[in-house]
Amino acid sequence: MVETLTNPDNLLAAFVAVVCFATIVTIAMPMLHRNNLEARLKSVSTRREELRRKSREALAKRGAGTSLRHVDEGLYKKVVDRLQLSRLLEDPQVVDKLAQAGYRGPRPVSTFYFFRFVLPFVFAALTAMYLFFIDGFGMPTMTRIALSVGGLTAGYYAPNLYITNMAQKRRESIVGAFPDALDLLLICVESGMSIEAAIQKVSQEMGGASIELAEELTLLTAEISYLPERRLAYEGLARRTNHPGIKSVMTAMIQAERYGTPLGAALRVMAKENRDMRLAAAEKKAAQLPAKLTVPMIVFFLPVLFIVILGPAGLRVYDMMSASSVGG
Repeated sequence: MVETLTNPDNLLAAFVAVVCFATIVTIAMPMLHRNNLEARLKSVSTRREELRRKSREALAKRGAGTSLRHVDEGLYKKVVDRLQLSRLLEDPQVVDKLAQAGYRGPRPVSTFYFFRFVLPFVFAALTAMYLFFIDGFGMPTMTRIALSVGGLTAGYYAPNLYITNMAQKRRESIVGAFPDALDLLLICVESGMSIEAAIQKVSQEMGGASIELAEELTLLTAEISYLPERRLAYEGLARRTNHPGIKSVMTAMIQAERYGTPLGAALRVMAKENRDMRLAAAEKKAAQLPAKLTVPMIVFFLPVLFIVILGPAGLRVYDMMSASSVGG
């Protein structure tokens, strides 16, 4: 079995199979993609109805201590509480990071701490098993131990990297459609709609452009309805998105509500600034494109170009040399 796993031909065949499978999945993924906008908006609406129901129960019991927070009683929560992982692996910003990635509530927190505790041992065990029992590449024992410790470290930081990547993708989706949402919000506000109705209308219209933005705006509407101050709802959206443009818009809306300034004028200025920021980001990516294409052109395009140009000439020279040798 060890010889089979370490055979270069088998490794090459496995690599080719993985590449072919990844290519097929990449081509077929757009066909299998489903628009889950309705499901995600329904989940937010369910959350709003749950808040409404629990708030009514709390008012009916006249402050008997009913909580509006979700309660996590799953396996991950039991393991985290039993081993006190929330104190051992404490991260004060874990709730904000998970919210930025789209995970809300106590269950994602327990899941994060659980995998942050388990993955280091899994990565270290897999690395040590491969280096010590399958193929050590002729490395000394201390080097193998050092690589196993490196796997332990990689497993510890793997959940953070995953959450950061998900938050980055979600932020890009929200920021890409946010200037258009501000324009629609400005039109709704200037037409006489209230800010809650305007945000709800914009969330429905922006679902096709960005599901994440539609979800955040719907959640903003629910928070405006049930939080004691609108300022808390605006600050919550800015904290969940963690983008300077959205933070400036929320600050402008807070100031407009506090000092009574026209909200339409503030939204018009913020919409223009966010469009300029999006255009600047696009120009920055376009300026970086030649430098990023240099290595792919050298590695992939130039060899093919040389083969196409010099191939016929080389074949002709080979034929001439073969004919001269036969004639001689």
